[in-house]
Amino acid sequence: MLADNRLTIMPAIIVVAIIAVFSLDPIAQEAAYHNFADQRRILGIANFFNVLSSLPFVIIGIIGMRLVALRRIQGGLSELQPMYLTFFAGVLLTGFGSAYYHLQPGNQTLLWDRLPMTIAFMALFCAIVGEYISIQLARQLFAPLLIGGIASVLYWYVTEINGNGDLRAYVLVQFLPVLLIPLILRLFDSKLDNDKYIWGVVIAYAVSKLMELFDAQLYSIFGLLSGHSLKHLVAAFGALIFYWALQQRRSSK
Repeated sequence: MLADNRLTIMPAIIVVAIIAVFSLDPIAQEAAYHNFADQRRILGIANFFNVLSSLPFVIIGIIGMRLVALRRIQGGLSELQPMYLTFFAGVLLTGFGSAYYHLQPGNQTLLWDRLPMTIAFMALFCAIVGEYISIQLARQLFAPLLIGGIASVLYWYVTEINGNGDLRAYVLVQFLPVLLIPLILRLFDSKLDNDKYIWGVVIAYAVSKLMELFDAQLYSIFGLLSGHSLKHLVAAFGALIFYWALQQRRSSK
């Protein structure tokens, strides 16, 4: 499997993406990013619904970690248990990091929002590599990708506080898995059945990013919740889909 020519496609995409992104000028964090459409203070809590909508990450992170820790992952591979556990730990910490950030939006608090998200991204990507391509390859990638993901956020933060903010490495970490996971699903056969769960995770993430993009427009339409709050709910639903996958899928080999 490791000698399969299909594997050459992904390194090629990664190389092209790295060249394309780093051919751009450094990307600083726009100050306007922190100006969310819904800034209502309710019950003394600033940005109430953006904070409250972070709670599902905490809940799903806890039940996911419990599922893996109790070894009830009939819909997963036991060899990938550290990656599953790390994914749900990242989801749990994302809930706390997101709530902390939205209480007082700014670059300093955004650091604690992005770090756990990156951990979850990298762990999920490695788990999918293990399920579809090679458990051995997933194990080899796991620590380097976690370290690389964390480093991308720290690099952005250090450059930001030094006055020359650069998001390029973080952009790669956030969006490359979104490009590569569908490709993996198309090119490789999983050791487990029901690809629909992983497609569901990918779609939920894509929809959540669209909702983030149309934060103010969705707020004007729905009134109660803004696009950013809806982003939290849909992204958390994506994590829940993966939780269901670890319960419902079965070996296809």
